[in-house]
Amino acid sequence: MEGIIINKLLGFYELERLGIPSVKWGKYTEETQFDKEKLWTVRVAVQKGSDMNLPRAVGVTFEKAKEFAEKVRNDLNDGDLIIYYPYFIAEISGNLKISLNKYIVEAVKDDLWNLVTDGIRDETIIYENNIIKKYGEELLSKGEIDELLSEGRKVRGKFRDDLIEGNSVLLEWSYAVETDYTGEKKGAPYLVFYECRTIK
Repeated sequence: MEGIIINKLLGFYELERLGIPSVKWGKYTEETQFDKEKLWTVRVAVQKGSDMNLPRAVGVTFEKAKEFAEKVRNDLNDGDLIIYYPYFIAEISGNLKISLNKYIVEAVKDDLWNLVTDGIRDETIIYENNIIKKYGEELLSKGEIDELLSEGRKVRGKFRDDLIEGNSVLLEWSYAVETDYTGEKKGAPYLVFYECRTIK
């Protein structure tokens, strides 16, 4: 499947435009204050072009987050940003592929890397013509499936022209839990999308 290359920052902007649950990110400035009770992910982001292998700090304390951001701030090129968001632990992750008349949900325990790197699929759900077919483990609850499909319908409406042309939309998601500053899980799992791209 050939996809339109979209970097992380543009992907975040696209998710905001779609109005679906996404990473709660901010732009780092000298005045940014990180909550001491959380762990943080901080990364360099570019406005256009590939963002592979750019500096980042994942799951760090507020002190290390500030230290990292200040260290890389002076090396930024024009238009580059430092973005940050609360670190989360994925409990279930997967892809949601949306075509004109079909949704395919692929789910895996824990982090999405288990799916995209190792090719593990614990559960696959196909929704077509108001019929749901499930394969593999019962990983997602009915409520979680309904939520994914509901958000998928919003996306389908906004990409209708692309879908009519035979393209699909691929979303990456997790049911995630935020942590406290020690890395202990805190609160209930929530749905978060963090990638969106069209594919042939």
